[in-house]
Amino acid sequence: MGERAQALTLYGRKYCHLCDDMAAALAPLAAEWGVDVRYVDVDADPAIEARYGESVPVLTHGDTMLCRHFLDPQRVRAYLAEIR
Repeated sequence: MGERAQALTLYGRKYCHLCDDMAAALAPLAAEWGVDVRYVDVDADPAIEARYGESVPVLTHGDTMLCRHFLDPQRVRAYLAEIR
């Protein structure tokens, strides 16, 4: 996989069941594609919290938002195939 696909970023918060659900659903997909997932707690940084607020989880790759609230595995697979 190319340098562009080194890591996806999952923005979430500790007390968010949707965030936990997306992380769990994303783990096998990330393993399948050999991509790392970096978890960012939005509550740890006021600027990030202001950007996302209550609208988490959000899965991104760089500036590209892939999913919000629920994992869309077809979209993520298509995106990873495109940047491969």
